[in-house]
Amino acid sequence: MQPVRILTHTASSCIGQGLAAHYRALREGRSGLRANDYTRAPLATFIGRVDGLEQAALPATWEAWDCRNNRLAWLALQQDGLFDAARALCARVPAHRLGVALGTSTASIAETEAAYLALDGRGLFPAEARNRKVHHPHSLAAFVQEATGWYGPVLTVSTACSSGAKAWAAAARWLQQGLCDAVLVGGCDTLCGSTLHGFASLELTSAQPCRPFDRGRDGISIGEAAAFAILVRDDLDGAGGSGTPLYLAGYGESSDAHHMSAPHPHGKGARLAITAALRRAGLAPADIDYINLHGTATRLNDQVEAALVADMFPAGTRASSTKGWTGHTLGAAGALEATLSLLALEHGFMPGTRNCREPDPACGPQLLLEGGERAIRTALSSSFGFGGSNASLVFCRGAT
Repeated sequence: MQPVRILTHTASSCIGQGLAAHYRALREGRSGLRANDYTRAPLATFIGRVDGLEQAALPATWEAWDCRNNRLAWLALQQDGLFDAARALCARVPAHRLGVALGTSTASIAETEAAYLALDGRGLFPAEARNRKVHHPHSLAAFVQEATGWYGPVLTVSTACSSGAKAWAAAARWLQQGLCDAVLVGGCDTLCGSTLHGFASLELTSAQPCRPFDRGRDGISIGEAAAFAILVRDDLDGAGGSGTPLYLAGYGESSDAHHMSAPHPHGKGARLAITAALRRAGLAPADIDYINLHGTATRLNDQVEAALVADMFPAGTRASSTKGWTGHTLGAAGALEATLSLLALEHGFMPGTRNCREPDPACGPQLLLEGGERAIRTALSSSFGFGGSNASLVFCRGAT
């Protein structure tokens, strides 16, 4: 495929606001995980919480969209000049040529949980909670579309942990098909009781900070994050952009449908997604310098992914999971880890796999425990969700 230019990108998560904060945290080995202080009922786990969202507020113009998820999205949109770039494009490009494709798994469900906890005597939401703008899964994309004024195609992707990555793939198709001149892409998911207690009921959460690919790993740490990028046609006049030229070179998607929550034991769907992404990018496994692994720190997911990477990629490829810094941000994970992969390309720094002290025997020499500087021209970021929904993205410095 023709590489798609990334005009600008940003993220907000438990390790900071904007690109500079994320890069500092990765360089300094500073995790954002902390003991659970979010749920009403006690739950012994670690979370990646973004401070200040309870006190944050949307501008009065968009206060009808107020909820935790949209507040985090707004916070992220303000970082690294992304919102200004979006508004500048809106002033020059017809609004119907500007698309929005975003991933989320829980959307504004925390607001709905709060409404159910406050049911009145008739079993109805209290009057102040009867807001149709937030009690549905499309709330995030609809809010971002209204805030930016981008009124072209709009899409909410909700495919569990692959949501944020699959949004990138959809955006690339829109640009290639001539539906859009630019697409605002990304994902946002915030903490909520349903997610935290739901994963705990599946015995998938850890009582300590998650340890991706460690022999003794015992579960995930759930986090929250928002990450966005603006993708543009490479020939879009005056689109600007600065710094290192970055591109989405390829994407791959698959649905193996092996099990509702467990991966295919031989990584069949994951292999299909990675292979398709490499094929679209015109690259071989040996051409990939860095892999941002899905690496959730669950027993099965890490074992299958480790074996797959060891089999598909040469020993010189370096791979790591960044969930030890941010936690598993669910529907935003693919978008956040795309941002972290782009940071690796921009700075020539590969983050290590935090909290992994004794690698699982399935891991090959590709697993990077400690971060370090290295020349990087290509990066692969993979996200593998419940139900066998898989997505892989290939990024590069300069067009391939």
